[in-house]
Amino acid sequence: GIKADEIDLLICATVTPDHVFPASATIIAHRVGAVNAWGFDVEAACSGVLYSVNVGTKFIETGTHKKVVVVGADKMSSIVDYTDRNTCVLFGDGAAAILLEPNTEGLGILDSSLHMDGSGKKHLHQVAGGSAKPASLETVQNREHYIYQEGRHVFKFAVTKMADVVQSVMERNGLSGDDIAYLVPHQANKRIIDACAKRMDISSEKVMLNIQRYGNTTGATIPLCLYEWQDKLKKGDNLILAAVGGGFTWGAIYVKWAI
Repeated sequence: GIKADEIDLLICATVTPDHVFPASATIIAHRVGAVNAWGFDVEAACSGVLYSVNVGTKFIETGTHKKVVVVGADKMSSIVDYTDRNTCVLFGDGAAAILLEPNTEGLGILDSSLHMDGSGKKHLHQVAGGSAKPASLETVQNREHYIYQEGRHVFKFAVTKMADVVQSVMERNGLSGDDIAYLVPHQANKRIIDACAKRMDISSEKVMLNIQRYGNTTGATIPLCLYEWQDKLKKGDNLILAAVGGGFTWGAIYVKWAI
């Protein structure tokens, strides 16, 4: 129920921007008419929305911003090698957004734990296309502009780190599985999600899952889940948002639903 010109800040979490520059956030703001907003992109792979929500929350907490929109959007089909069956069946395209506003009722983003480890780069990355290895005839012929993933190593890292960070956030806030309305996990792999839910001691009915319909849409997975489940959520519900992404990046956010 807000107008585009009320938006103060727009953050876009993406690894597939339309251009190297300008930022996708500027393009989105222009197209929706957010003429009073400023913004930028965040590139943290599948953890990008968590990073962006955390950053947006800080601007709200300073009192300088009233309405922050976080967009998670990725066109993974543009960087998927459809001759590689190990990766091409995993990813999808998608976009969704989250609106952040001030709250005085103790609702909203209550805690977060975000991490990164650059030693994981070699296991999940895009070889060419950046300034380290600019596009050339050779890089195109070598198919180096697509996702490269060492699936077993990524799975082993993700299944441990996502469960660990979720457990850490829950313990820090005195939460048990019974207190959680829903786990909102990044939709990368159902086995990773199941392992996280098991560590939290919650049933599958309390896990948002849409990977079977969209695949891994990277920055869009968590906001897409929130959009699809919004009619089931009640004010005050405890949610845990969690993700692991390339980099490696990973984290969890504790949210008390505000609407």
